[in-house]
Amino acid sequence: MGMRPMGGGGGGEKRPLNPQTRKRVMASFKPYSGYLVLISIAVLISAAVGLMPPYFLRVIIDQGLQASDIKVVSRYSLWTILATLGSTAFSLAYGYLSVVVGQRIMRDFRLRLFDHLQGMSLKFFTNARTGEIQSRLLSDVAGVQGVLSDTAASILSNVATVLSTLVAMLLLDWRLTLLAISMLPLFAFLAAKVGAYAGGVRKRGAELNADLSATMQETLSVSGALLTKTSGRQGLTLARFQKQNDSLTGVQVESAMIGRYFFNLIGLTFSLTPVAVYWLAGYLKIVQNDPHLTIGVIVAFTALQSRLFFPLTSLLNVQVEVMSALGLFDRIFEYLDMKQDIVDAPNAIRIKPSEVRGAVSFDQVFFKYDASQEEPTLKNLSFAAEPGQLIALVGPSGSGKTTMTYLIPRLYDSESGTVSVDGRDVRQIALESLAQMIGVVTQETYLVNDTIKANLQFGRPDATDAEMIEACKAAAIHDHIASLPEGYETVVGERGYKLSGGEKQRIAIARAILKNPPILILDEATSALDTRSERLIQDALNRLSKGRTTFAIAHRLSTILNADQILVLQDGEIIERGRHEELLAKNGVYTHLYEAQFRFSETENGIDDKNVDELLLPVEGGAIASAGAPAVV
Repeated sequence: MGMRPMGGGGGGEKRPLNPQTRKRVMASFKPYSGYLVLISIAVLISAAVGLMPPYFLRVIIDQGLQASDIKVVSRYSLWTILATLGSTAFSLAYGYLSVVVGQRIMRDFRLRLFDHLQGMSLKFFTNARTGEIQSRLLSDVAGVQGVLSDTAASILSNVATVLSTLVAMLLLDWRLTLLAISMLPLFAFLAAKVGAYAGGVRKRGAELNADLSATMQETLSVSGALLTKTSGRQGLTLARFQKQNDSLTGVQVESAMIGRYFFNLIGLTFSLTPVAVYWLAGYLKIVQNDPHLTIGVIVAFTALQSRLFFPLTSLLNVQVEVMSALGLFDRIFEYLDMKQDIVDAPNAIRIKPSEVRGAVSFDQVFFKYDASQEEPTLKNLSFAAEPGQLIALVGPSGSGKTTMTYLIPRLYDSESGTVSVDGRDVRQIALESLAQMIGVVTQETYLVNDTIKANLQFGRPDATDAEMIEACKAAAIHDHIASLPEGYETVVGERGYKLSGGEKQRIAIARAILKNPPILILDEATSALDTRSERLIQDALNRLSKGRTTFAIAHRLSTILNADQILVLQDGEIIERGRHEELLAKNGVYTHLYEAQFRFSETENGIDDKNVDELLLPVEGGAIASAGAPAVV
């Protein structure tokens, strides 16, 4: 099933419910068939015992009160109390079991959704909104809680109660029974219609709620609040939120009133029906002098009739709730049905990091982020990196450097051509193995809102405290962590906002050092550091890079002068390759880049850390633009 656009405004869209959804929901109960058997037994016992009090009441009236026999009144009053208590006890038992089943099915749905979404490729997350994902994972699953927790027991209990009560009423008097149930077919028909309409309304409500959640997540996160405040757009975001909030309120009012109108009508009918029953009973007793209709029979019948009201109302309510919840189930299954385009091959190979040499090669690789792109993002890339080599990727923004590194750990798959590790196509290697053998330090450092220690353990969960300290020392961050009041137990805040950019970057580097992978990808790993820290980190990275294959995306030439291979990318193609000295001798693009940087600012080392984006700019005809021109974005 294709994914609908995540851009918002989907709440107004009316779509028919999927006819297969009901079957899939029923299948979710299958693992709990044992519980359903116990629920059924408890329901039947509760229904059978619950029938006894009206019959006992008939005996109390006809054989006790009218015959002035206090023993009969006392005996059957005691039996009535015991039967009521027994029915209540079994009702509580099946109610508890039903809640257990419902909550476990909800747990299963949440787990399936989370696991499935984790397996989606990076492309899904670049197109989806975080608030939309959270809404389906939490709000939609929570929205079907009542159906999952109550439906099985409610249907069994109410059907058993209704059928047994109808049989008991027929045994008392078939004429009164026909009158009492004459309106039921009409209400069953209305319940089906109301349920279908309520399902569509509830589905629209869920979509509007997802839009609202996405807006809140985007606006009230640290990054969103910073953007809103610095751009002075509080009024614009408030207006957007108000519009979505008003739309959601309207749908919620409509959803609530549908149920109120319908069930008030049912309640009114059930309140008036006993009057008709009393009239018919009076006519049969007074006018036709029917000897069968004793006072006890009439009282017992009305007691049974009142026993019908709650289960029939509940059955109609279940029908409406189920039809309404199917809209939410549709949204849950829509995500579960999304195809995972990055998955393990049927016979994927599992490799331990210690068994990986680290040879990486690209053979005629083409790649597009979207099939509708006219020009590929990467075009005919071919190169080979030997184990232990440092491969530097140079080029302006948008030239394909980061995209190229995404293909190694299979964050994306190439359109054609082959990316290999140690001669094996990465598509034939298990994703878990790829993740273990490749370490990545990205330009945008991401830390979870947890302790520094927990963030480091993402690199290696079984690392000891001593190993973490050594990694942090190598990344020149240990002294700072040690100076914090809570040390390694310091909580970093959302996205690490309690730390500076350089501190976050050094923790990310320490995390990679701790992982100690045979293949390392550094995407401007030192971009957020001051000169002193960068030199310290560069020394650590130089040590880390020894013996492992390293891909360094750097806009600062001082970090790549010692690379074994320098690949110069432009418009998704490798236009030059070689070592620093070899590329200078070619007197091409790289030469211009080096000379422009050296010319702009001579430092005591002879190399300044100017940004390559300011220097390597393609212009018409393949020439190089002025070094003072703005960077290509």
